[in-house]
Amino acid sequence: MADAPAPPGDAPGSAGAGPDAAPDDGDLSPAAARTRRGMEALWGLRTPPTRGPKQGLTVRTIAEAGVAIADEGGLDALSMRRVADRLGVGTMSLYTYIPGKAELVDAMLDLVYGEPSGPTAHPDGWRAALEAHARAEWDLYLRHPWVVHVTGQRPVLGPNELDRYERALQRVDGLGLTGREMAAVAALVGGYVAGVARQVADIRATPERTGLTDDEWWQARSAVLDEVWDAERWPVATRISTEDGFVPDGPTASYLENEALVDFEFGLQRVLDGIEVLVRSRAG
Repeated sequence: MADAPAPPGDAPGSAGAGPDAAPDDGDLSPAAARTRRGMEALWGLRTPPTRGPKQGLTVRTIAEAGVAIADEGGLDALSMRRVADRLGVGTMSLYTYIPGKAELVDAMLDLVYGEPSGPTAHPDGWRAALEAHARAEWDLYLRHPWVVHVTGQRPVLGPNELDRYERALQRVDGLGLTGREMAAVAALVGGYVAGVARQVADIRATPERTGLTDDEWWQARSAVLDEVWDAERWPVATRISTEDGFVPDGPTASYLENEALVDFEFGLQRVLDGIEVLVRSRAG
């Protein structure tokens, strides 16, 4: 069932206004006004309701409940009603804190962005610090697989996201890079990690989605592939296969997941190599 829209007057006004006051949204469209109210909720600029029964809710407690639901069942399992049920309150009471589901997801994202992101300085230098940051991002995606399906869109611009981004920039500050290059380096590392994490999340979700385990999927295709394989048509792939180049030595039972995990390690070092070339060129 789709989430019910917030009823008129159910959301509190802007900072300093009473719960029945209309937000000062000026000429914003309804969608933009709702986005602004969500942003105000992220930053704690919305006055809690003063009328009605005390619910003991905050934007954080609502976001925590949403994260728990999404961690267990993915974003498809998330709804305002399920969050309310988890908190033991009425669904409509949530709308006095968060305008709707989209803004709830923003609050959930900003909450997980507050998790540890690695040191901004490292005794082994900037590269080690940047690698630690990349691995912290990787761990975050593995803890919260749903995040990969909403990152890469528009940023949340909440306090935790901005703090995390600031720490990412600090890791490459003072290396002689321009501001544009520093931002691009942060985007390069973050985008690389998110891309592989999204691949791993999809691999892990595929057996349930398709009803086939990886072993069943391979068994259904391998006999046909053996019959049609042409070493003259694909000579390089054939050579790599004979050298066990397609046998990743990974930590899981899933071939495809192992391949992604091994490729992640290889690719991360190549990304860092490229950044190191840039840094050395600026130092020179």
